[in-house]
Amino acid sequence: MDTPHPGPDLHPHCTIVPPYLLVRLAKLDDPRFAQAAAAARESLLRDSQIRQLRGGEHPFTYSGARTLPARTPGESDRTISDAGGQERLPGRRVRAEGQPAGSDPAVNEAYDSLGATQALFWTQFGRDSIDGLGLPMDATVHYGKQYDNAFWDGERMVFGDGDGQVFNRFTISPSVIGHELTHGVTQFTANLQYEGQSGALNESISDVFGALVEQHTRGQSSAEASWLIGDGLFTDQVEGVALRSMKAPGTAYNDDVLGKDPQPGSMADYIETDDDNGGVHLNSGIPNRAFYLVADALGGNAWERPGRIWYNTLTGTGLGRESDFAAFAAATAATAAQLHGIGGAAHNAVLQAWVTVGVMTGRE
Repeated sequence: MDTPHPGPDLHPHCTIVPPYLLVRLAKLDDPRFAQAAAAARESLLRDSQIRQLRGGEHPFTYSGARTLPARTPGESDRTISDAGGQERLPGRRVRAEGQPAGSDPAVNEAYDSLGATQALFWTQFGRDSIDGLGLPMDATVHYGKQYDNAFWDGERMVFGDGDGQVFNRFTISPSVIGHELTHGVTQFTANLQYEGQSGALNESISDVFGALVEQHTRGQSSAEASWLIGDGLFTDQVEGVALRSMKAPGTAYNDDVLGKDPQPGSMADYIETDDDNGGVHLNSGIPNRAFYLVADALGGNAWERPGRIWYNTLTGTGLGRESDFAAFAAATAATAAQLHGIGGAAHNAVLQAWVTVGVMTGRE
């Protein structure tokens, strides 16, 4: 029997590369990086146009109720399309579920990481795709000319190829793909407002599950994992390892061109700003570090106890659209107590992590 599919609220345009990085690149007046500067300017313009359109009628907006074919719950249903350097979606379909890999690495990487994201959410949390109801996982690669970003538009993943000087292709990192698809999970669950602390939580939750997708795929324990978001995105010309570090926010890059990673790792360094939707890509370092600290304290596989606590909090009833860090910290502590007992190792690890990053005082 066909299943009607409900449409979500309009989703904000969430990109993996923070706008402040592209702004810095766009302002470069160095002939050695002319290509990167031009690509950054075009990428910023494209992102700005999409954000403006998201407030009204837009070709990316969710099309309303959908009828999905009968399928076995948990099965992947992936389609990869190729935009061919254009900015029209979805592009030409080049690979469907079950078809063999071809010669295009971007197509293969997108296909594999969409499947890895589906596998994590289904096998570990019992969630059937992004919406929990088997939503097909669609992606478009080779979007635009040297487009320096990747985003979830409310219906599909979209990947640029990067400028080749600063950024590689955006399918190269499983954590990027897991990150963007998790924006879809948040869209269908807590639907956290993409502004201020709730927006930083939205970004952090995507980083958490992006990291877990990568770790689960590679069979890495918490101790073995890099805890990097976007490992491999930078070319060899950049002095940096990734876009962000969950383990040590503020250390992912320190480059003459890009500057130093500005993410804070505690409330003592919280950044008040009107840029970047109130610092959503900046202050997300604080809850990111809290999750890492929980995973480090508990050991083993981070997708097990820590991942379950974060997932149940995201999909439960304890969050509102405008929940701030304190509300999220309290909700994760309550979830840990419910799952593992008050005063148990998991509950204590969650409380201590939020104290360490300055969100809780230790008297809660």
